[in-house]
Amino acid sequence: MFAQDAMQANLGFVTAQTSHVEAGVYRIKYPDIQYPSLIPVDYSANSWATSVTYWSMDGAGKAKWASGKAFDVPTVGLRSEKFETSVHMSAIGYDYGLEEVNQAKMLGVNLGNEKALIARRVSEEFTDEVALNGDAEKNMKGLYDYPGVPSGAAPAAGADSPTGQTASLKWRDKTPDDIIADFNSLVLGTFVATNTTSMSDTVLLPWDSYLYLSSTPRATGSDMSILEWLVKNNVYTAKYRRPLTISGVRGLETKGAGSTGRAVAYRRAPEVLKLHVPMPFQFLPVQVQGLSYLVPGVMRLGGLDIRLPKEVRYLDGIM
Repeated sequence: MFAQDAMQANLGFVTAQTSHVEAGVYRIKYPDIQYPSLIPVDYSANSWATSVTYWSMDGAGKAKWASGKAFDVPTVGLRSEKFETSVHMSAIGYDYGLEEVNQAKMLGVNLGNEKALIARRVSEEFTDEVALNGDAEKNMKGLYDYPGVPSGAAPAAGADSPTGQTASLKWRDKTPDDIIADFNSLVLGTFVATNTTSMSDTVLLPWDSYLYLSSTPRATGSDMSILEWLVKNNVYTAKYRRPLTISGVRGLETKGAGSTGRAVAYRRAPEVLKLHVPMPFQFLPVQVQGLSYLVPGVMRLGGLDIRLPKEVRYLDGIM
């Protein structure tokens, strides 16, 4: 009975400690967690919803000349398709042992926050993986390889390849002019697919490709890299007078056809794509389990929806 009494006696101390620990943990942002800066996140669904339903729509029509008494007024057509995204729970927590708690009380020190920090980070890493790469167990798809998104291979290097690899698709084997043409073609892909109504404002590259662009001169003797030139002279910025986001990211090194490098271009807007998080990660009240105090952490995740696949595009073979 002594152990059980001791566990209950310490429960108030542990509860107060965890409230302080978790308040600090929730404030921490992890700069190497990629999804918050790449994908709009939707928290609007009920925390306990079992699914999120949305409609994908595509309309078309053509106006024509008509008299003031015309009976044959043309109308637009609308094709809509219903989709339903399942929501699932995930969990990760931390615990304190009886000895650990009593020693903290005896010494008048706070319980450590290292376990809570790790639990919080693990939850963010889990969400990052689901958002970008999907999850086979729950049949969720990720941004890097989403069904229905148009994809194509980069053209092969020409006879002026600096490395002599004329059949290669890789940017390292192409001239700066060839790379710039590939890049602008990728950004323009969504513009053409949407009948010039939308253009990609975000381009994600494998880190090796990003570093190559940032360290390779635009031309012989130039002090401007290919990346610097693209930031200032890309087709999106030329048209809209707004900066194009170009980012190096983890995970694209083998996402292309034949396990090659893949570039991703898209318009970063909630109507194009969003990640559903009905219940953001949270710690639950302390639970006594044996000789430990368990602090469960839970979240409910609906995965990524790409609602307008024509506004996303893949370019494979660049590395």
